[in-house]
Amino acid sequence: MAESDGQERTEEATPRRLQQAREKGQVARSKELASVSVLIIGAIALMWFGSFLAKGLFSVMGRLFDLSREEIFDLDKLFDIILGSVGELVFPLLLILLVLFLAALIGAAGVGGINFSVEAAMPKWSKMNPLSGLKRMVGVQSWVELIKSILKVTLVSGMAFYLINDAKQDLFQLSLDVYPQNIFHALDILLNFILLISCTLLLVAAIDVPFQIWQHANQLKMTKQEVKDEYKETEGKPEVKGRIRMLQREAAQRRMMAEVPQADVIVTNPEHYSVALRYRQDTDKAPIVVAKGTDHMALKIREVAREHDIYIVPAPPLTRALYFSTELEQEIPDGLFTAVAQILAYVFQLKQYRKRGGQRPTLNSASLPIPPELRK
Repeated sequence: MAESDGQERTEEATPRRLQQAREKGQVARSKELASVSVLIIGAIALMWFGSFLAKGLFSVMGRLFDLSREEIFDLDKLFDIILGSVGELVFPLLLILLVLFLAALIGAAGVGGINFSVEAAMPKWSKMNPLSGLKRMVGVQSWVELIKSILKVTLVSGMAFYLINDAKQDLFQLSLDVYPQNIFHALDILLNFILLISCTLLLVAAIDVPFQIWQHANQLKMTKQEVKDEYKETEGKPEVKGRIRMLQREAAQRRMMAEVPQADVIVTNPEHYSVALRYRQDTDKAPIVVAKGTDHMALKIREVAREHDIYIVPAPPLTRALYFSTELEQEIPDGLFTAVAQILAYVFQLKQYRKRGGQRPTLNSASLPIPPELRK
């Protein structure tokens, strides 16, 4: 069906759309499956428990037709007799009704499962609109219902005619049977008729179940725009998500820059990369990366380092290896221990040189031992 904006419902319903429909009570249901299950299981229940019910009825009828004059005019006795008679029928009736209830529940839940919805129980004034009723009368659903009705009448009448014709001898025999055997014989024939006729309706249920599932899925189909709108509602608009990610990055960068003053050395590329390392002999098992960045962020790290008088050491191969192989607040890889140790030793020598003077230490950054798998 076309939407007002011209879009077709071509997309399968999303899980969220299915869940919303279920909350509203919009689930696939097959009335044919429910009615057939009640008819078949009800006929079987009557075959199983019908003898108890028949015996109870026979006993009740015999007792009520055998009332004495004294019992008829004594209301207390009459009331006791009625209660006793009803008591004989309660148990078989409850058994049959319980089986019928379970059959109705199973048949109704066979398609769509068990679902409770307050919204579905609320009255809908739109169903009172005559125009909506006219639309339903000329829709696909109405044609399917007409076909099902014709099929049910054909199956039931055809099976009934076949069974009556096949059971002519048994039916004629009823007039020759002795009471009460003829009554029980007639009930057996009737129950067999009901069961077999009900079984023919399984064909209607077999047609109705897939149709109801298909129709339900077709009714819940969505346009491409509806899918996009739902995605925006659940996942958030792209511009809002982008703004949130930007704020998160800025907050992470601020936290990272706050850790730079705690670093012992900054190794650089020297322009494009900067990595800040911290090593505390009493707390850190190995040097820790406290900050890293490229281009503008690398420049900011170096500016903060100069403000806090932290040594900046150009070591392009090591800087690239550290940048690509580590995360923030993570220990450096084992393969870079030796190279970083040489950097830290060099920084220690520079500190000693500043305090005591002497020969200025040197560092050949190109000769730092970096495993081939960590080189970038």
